[in-house]
Amino acid sequence: MDMPELDDEPCEQCGLCCRIFGPGITPTAANVYTWIENGRTDILRWFAANRDDGSRVPCIALHGEDLGNIVSFEMCDPETGGFVTVCPFLRRVSRERYLCGIHSVKPEMCCTYQPWVWGETFFNRCPALKKAGNSCRWPL
Repeated sequence: MDMPELDDEPCEQCGLCCRIFGPGITPTAANVYTWIENGRTDILRWFAANRDDGSRVPCIALHGEDLGNIVSFEMCDPETGGFVTVCPFLRRVSRERYLCGIHSVKPEMCCTYQPWVWGETFFNRCPALKKAGNSCRWPL
């Protein structure tokens, strides 16, 4: 499948989806493995892993071989251990434009996010979706 032309990119980079849904980011084991292998402690520090025995460990303390007994990951504040209110990787670049600070290695769920998926999701606050008349322009 051909990638859409750059000027056909429907996202307006307003950051709204990342500000609202960002705290719920849950990376895959493959995402975490990549971050471990690439020494991305700047990313790993923002996530905790839940083991199959019920214990929780900061992802920054994990090694690749530890991922076999992890059942889930969740974003958390590295200072307090509590939940975050906005994605810590979202970067404001102008008054109305935001970019992902880890775009090249962002979690799978961020890569595949669409504000409109037939029968599943409809994020009616998305300005790009409104501009498109609430019809899907994202490649399916």
